[in-house]
Amino acid sequence: MDLGIFIDVVLPVILIFAGGYVLQWFKLLDVKSVSAVCIYLFVPCLVFTNIYEARFDEGFLMIILFAGVLFLALISVNKLCTKLFKLGPSTESALILSTAFMNAGNFGVPIMLFSFGESILPYAVFFMVVQNVIMNTAGVYFASRSGTGAGMGIKSIFRLPAIYAVVAALLFKSASITIPGQFYQSLELVGQGAIPLLMIVLGMQLANIRTFRLNWRMIGLGSLIRLGISPVIALLLIQVFRLDPMISMLFIVIASMPSAATTTLLAVEYDAEPELVSSITLATTLLSIVTLSILLTVGI
Repeated sequence: MDLGIFIDVVLPVILIFAGGYVLQWFKLLDVKSVSAVCIYLFVPCLVFTNIYEARFDEGFLMIILFAGVLFLALISVNKLCTKLFKLGPSTESALILSTAFMNAGNFGVPIMLFSFGESILPYAVFFMVVQNVIMNTAGVYFASRSGTGAGMGIKSIFRLPAIYAVVAALLFKSASITIPGQFYQSLELVGQGAIPLLMIVLGMQLANIRTFRLNWRMIGLGSLIRLGISPVIALLLIQVFRLDPMISMLFIVIASMPSAATTTLLAVEYDAEPELVSSITLATTLLSIVTLSILLTVGI
């Protein structure tokens, strides 16, 4: 592992996470309120400005295709593990939530920005939006495993402000509408605050994981799938699709991200073994400090 990569790329992100973690540990703030400000104001501005300024190419289409194929592949891996280890339905749901949904937003976007610069930011932001759509549909379904799961998931898509930001940006681009300078500067200013706020929110979410059952067997299995098998699948996929080097690196790094912290909320809401999901989320987040440093060293 290159210590320089860790200091220049990973450590700054971890320090901001730690700031949110410490703040939440001592102040016990309402994470939902802070998260709502981020999701409904800061992130839509970030999404809109990046999509509006982006020059669309096949990379954006490949992101949709890659995210879908990777998700299906990880579901298949989880199904295989369920049969091999004779796991129950609730444990299977917990593993799927912990391994099929990576932290493409709070963790993925800043890591990609710090690693490869602003040129990759539109792709990373777009991947975050696609991942949120999958999580708010398939994630809700696997968490609930009820007849209403899919319907609730579809309805939840229309509560995602980032979706409307993407649509608005595409409409403005297609119609060649120029946004007044003062208004656009306001959007940019708020959007620039989204990335640090996303990281702080993740730190606060992790601070709320205070009690969990240490099922080391399942924690180890979940960590292996999320941090080991997922990037291997991504590596195989980019060999098949023969992508641009920057997009290829985006896919590998994003596929190597830890479990999405928001899956813990789904597990709690639908009683899909929330302690196990929380344990895997925390474990993969800590382990990813090492795995991502190694991956970025090799990749760069």
